[in-house]
Amino acid sequence: MASAGARTAGFTASAARRAMEAACAAVRLDGSGAELIRLGENALFRLAGHPVIARVARSLAYMDSVRTEVGVSRWLASEGFPAARAVEDLEQPVVAAGHPVTFWHLIREGNRKATYGGLGGVLRDLHTMTPPDVLGLSAHDAFGRTALRVERAAGIPEPDRAFLKERGRELRERLADLRFESEKGPVHGDAHVQNLMVDSAGRVLLIDFENFCFDHPEWDLMVTATEHHRLGWQTREQYADFVTAYGRDLGDWEGFAVLRGIQEFRMTTWLMQNVGENRSVAEEYARRITSLRNGTAPRDWQPG
Repeated sequence: MASAGARTAGFTASAARRAMEAACAAVRLDGSGAELIRLGENALFRLAGHPVIARVARSLAYMDSVRTEVGVSRWLASEGFPAARAVEDLEQPVVAAGHPVTFWHLIREGNRKATYGGLGGVLRDLHTMTPPDVLGLSAHDAFGRTALRVERAAGIPEPDRAFLKERGRELRERLADLRFESEKGPVHGDAHVQNLMVDSAGRVLLIDFENFCFDHPEWDLMVTATEHHRLGWQTREQYADFVTAYGRDLGDWEGFAVLRGIQEFRMTTWLMQNVGENRSVAEEYARRITSLRNGTAPRDWQPG
C-alpha cells in the first residue's frame, strides 16, 4: 500500500489559481486580481474585470460531471427555471493546467438569504420537470467520489482509512436491498440550502449542478432530512417550512436510515479532503469520524 505521503497532496488555492488564469487567457477574459471565494470540491474565483465566476474542478477525472453542469444549466435556462447560468457564448469546459474550468454569470445577491421553505419549493418544481434525452443524465451516484477520497486522502490515520472503506462497503450492501416507491425524475444531487442564492431582484436561484442526475427524488430530500433529524441544524419551524413547501417528510419513510447513513458518510469524506488546511477542519473531521465509529446520535457535528 502506498504511504500517505505518496498520495495526492490536495487541491490547493495556488494550483486552482494557475488553472483559472490559464483558462481565462484561453477565452480572452482577464483573470488578474480574481478573488478566491471558495475552495472545496471546486475552487470559485470572482473575476475582477467581468461579472463572471470561474469554477475550477479538482482534476480531469471530474470532466463528465463538469460537462453535465454546463448542459443542465443551459437546459434550465431554456425552460426559464430559476438557476445559475453558464456564460452562453463560450465553449465549455475549458481544460487548463490539468483542470476543467467553467465560467458562470455572477449572481448579485440581495438582502436576504434563502430559506428552507424556498428550498422545498424549488425542489418540488424541479422534480416535476422532464429533462431532454440529449442531456444523457445518469442515475444518481450515491457514493460519488467517496472511494477516491478515502484512497487519496493525505493526513488521516490508516485505521481511519480502513474503517471508512468498510463503512462504504456496508452501506453499498444496504442500498442494494432498498426499494424506492417514487417515480424517477431530475435530481439535483446535492440539495441543501447553501445551494440556493437569492439575487438582488429577490429571485431564489438553484446553483451547483455537478451531481445532477435522473433518479428518485428521495436523494434530494435526504440532505435536509438528515441535517434536521440527525444533526439538528434546523429549527422545527425551518424544517416544517421545508416539508410544507415540498409536501413530504422523508423522515417518515422506512428507507430513510439507509440514505441518512450514506449522507453522513459523504459529508465526512468530503470534509476529510481538506483536513490539512487548518486546525478547525481537522477537529471537525475527528469529531465526525469518532461519532461514525461509536454510533453517537444525535451527531454533534458543525456545518463546514
